[in-house]
Amino acid sequence: MFARSILRISGPARQSARSYASEAAPKSGSYTPWIVGAAAVGAGLGGYSFLGNKKVSAEAAPTTDKQPEKTTKPAFTGGDQGFIDLKLKEAKDYNHNTKTFIFELPSPDHISGMNTASAVITKYKAEDQEKPTIRPYTPTSHPDEKGTIELLVKKYPNGPMSEHIHSLKPGDTLSMKGPIPKYPWSPNKHDHITCIAGGTGITPMYQLIQTIFKNPEDKTKVSLVFGNISEDDILLREEFDKIEKANPKQFKVFHMLDKPSDKWEGGKGHVTKEVLKEVVPDAKSENIKVFVCGPPGLYKAVSGPKVSPTDQGDLGGILKELGYTKEQVYKF
Repeated sequence: MFARSILRISGPARQSARSYASEAAPKSGSYTPWIVGAAAVGAGLGGYSFLGNKKVSAEAAPTTDKQPEKTTKPAFTGGDQGFIDLKLKEAKDYNHNTKTFIFELPSPDHISGMNTASAVITKYKAEDQEKPTIRPYTPTSHPDEKGTIELLVKKYPNGPMSEHIHSLKPGDTLSMKGPIPKYPWSPNKHDHITCIAGGTGITPMYQLIQTIFKNPEDKTKVSLVFGNISEDDILLREEFDKIEKANPKQFKVFHMLDKPSDKWEGGKGHVTKEVLKEVVPDAKSENIKVFVCGPPGLYKAVSGPKVSPTDQGDLGGILKELGYTKEQVYKF
């Protein structure tokens, strides 16, 4: 059973770099330790059903008005498929700088074709650009959802792709390509996983966690350490609260804020060595995995940077100091 802990951090050190939350100021403090155990990670490839056409004799033909079941096809097939243009169905405000964008798949019976864990690549070329802007996004819709795919996009100042997506109106299109595979997933792959995220780095963690808790056979213990600047910046908070409430023995969320209000009772400051020592399992534990995703400052402090999409780079930062190995950590 997870002990119910509220992270509280107070103390001196505050970095001058922009908050990594992300970029929250490091402070010291204490937490109630909690223990995890048993089972592992769930896959979410989604079952594709392709129905063939079979001839049925007149005598054997069923006398029913029921319409034949429609096939389900993936919109994204990877490989040499290339980019496809998807029409924006709806854009909804999420908070002061983030929106949810719902795009239509080629038909109502298509599913995205995404798997856990994977991303899409978006492409946009302005008239005054020499080369197109290309950015990856992890969808927040479930891979089995029919007809649409959903992106949660934060608008960054001078961010060419995020600004372009935020300018889209219903009926406009966006070029996408996928799925771009990340960490290969299968049910009960690890006994325990820890997700350490900052800001919009939460989306691949949500894809992972959503998949686990949609599979009753997946008993993975999951801890999430999520850093943000303020309470208003916390993305997918309601969704994680629901999962935690429904699975208190299997899932635990720890929020860290750089600029908390006086009423905030969660963690304050950076994700520090002291925080992770009490939240994640000991590095000597068997069959564990730690996932990291967020701004450069978070990578630098927690795990060391990723060299490229195909090169995880050396393990560094807090996780190395705590004795974790490169094999135990995955950087999205």
